[in-house]
Amino acid sequence: MVLRVGLTGGIGSGKSTVAQVFETIGIPVYYADNEAKRLMNESKELKEAISRLFGKEAYNKDGLNRKYVGSIAFSEPQKLQQLNAIVHPVIKEDGEKWMQQQKTPYAIHEAALIFEAGVNERLDFVIGVSAPESLRIKRTMERDNISREEVLKRISRQQNEEEKIKQCDFVLVNDEQELLIPQVLALHKKLLALSK
Repeated sequence: MVLRVGLTGGIGSGKSTVAQVFETIGIPVYYADNEAKRLMNESKELKEAISRLFGKEAYNKDGLNRKYVGSIAFSEPQKLQQLNAIVHPVIKEDGEKWMQQQKTPYAIHEAALIFEAGVNERLDFVIGVSAPESLRIKRTMERDNISREEVLKRISRQQNEEEKIKQCDFVLVNDEQELLIPQVLALHKKLLALSK
């Protein structure tokens, strides 16, 4: 039985970087955001549900019109909740199928909304990636090429970082002071021991 490990953190915390380190040492990672994008374009039932919620402009010849859907979802909290209610169960199911196919001592489900989507109920442990807010803002502005205001708006819509980290079994600090790779390697050893 593969140990099921979640990986989460606030926007700009560096959870993707941590996930890549785990992949480098041979641990498979399920990237929930990437899979959500794929499924929103491939799943007939998701496409129909999203089109009902956002209208026919939700999809164009290239697939999901992310800019259009995002602009509505992020300005209308109710629409965002409805979108999550449509997408989360499908991702949860897809992640579950993926987990069952893994053969390593443990596998990682990487997602921003592990607790919010209830994915943690299906996991043995959750790793949180923590970083100071100022650094998270700077990273997100650089990565997504957006304003400080836009980043703060996104942060305000996420679960409070401290609350999220309190719910995690393990915490990796990604503050550019403490080295990240030694922390990941130490946790890898611990998880290997726990998987036996």
